[in-house]
Amino acid sequence: MNTKKIFLFILITLFISWLAAGVYYLAGAEWGTPLSMVFAVGYMFFPLLGAIIVQKYIYKEPVIESLGVKFNINYWWLAAWLLPVVLVFATIGTSLLFPGVAYSPGMEGIFEYLEGLVPEDQMEEMPFSPQLAFWLMLVQGIIAGPTINAVAGFGEELGWRGLLLKEMAPLGFWKSSVVIGFVWGIWHAPLILMGHNYPGYEVIGVGMMIIWCILLSPLFTYITVRANSVIAAAVLHGSMNATLGLAIMPVTGGTVLTVGATGLAGFAVLIVVNLILLLWVRPQMPDKSMIFN
Repeated sequence: MNTKKIFLFILITLFISWLAAGVYYLAGAEWGTPLSMVFAVGYMFFPLLGAIIVQKYIYKEPVIESLGVKFNINYWWLAAWLLPVVLVFATIGTSLLFPGVAYSPGMEGIFEYLEGLVPEDQMEEMPFSPQLAFWLMLVQGIIAGPTINAVAGFGEELGWRGLLLKEMAPLGFWKSSVVIGFVWGIWHAPLILMGHNYPGYEVIGVGMMIIWCILLSPLFTYITVRANSVIAAAVLHGSMNATLGLAIMPVTGGTVLTVGATGLAGFAVLIVVNLILLLWVRPQMPDKSMIFN
């Protein structure tokens, strides 16, 4: 395992990402605005930049061939595309188990989901019911996930499930997944502190995001290895970003720390997913030389 290469990638990626976030913050730009969403999408490409700098310009090694940029479409791409939809409904059901949380026929959560993206007067004048809005947004997310969202997802995945997964293969499936998940989580820290995902709970939100990424990482590792492509991980990432926010729409009560994909309800769902992997699937990490070959 090339420890120096791993640390170089992590340090370069965190430096570039956190520097950009610092500039955004010091410029006085607010979070929860259309501009912040543009910045968040741009932020997703910094791991790609870090991976290219380390792989191509420092180690003089190929990027496309070595880091799994392969369009060998197989059944695991379908799993990457549709699994997030399963997670949405599992998270909704789990959220309803929490005290003070109930199903909301009026889909009050839709207004929270769209806050900052759609002007309030436009939300009040929606030409269709909130229930129909939920299903329309789900269909839109299913379409956007493997297309435009996957492009942004690739910005992260070339680093996390491309370079890091390849280099950390000697650690085995679970150890590499946990380490990558931890790095993935702390990389989010500046965004969380500015109000992303956990508005009103920014400090504890950093810890929550780290835990969420660690819990989510084994699923990403498994899909990447089975699909033998980092593009499949990008599809999974894009589909999750496009759909998981819908999990808060049909519920009322609770907080961002308890309900939704990045709350305790989402944690519970991912714990079940990991138990399935651990006890039933029992995934093994291929030798480093076999990954993406």
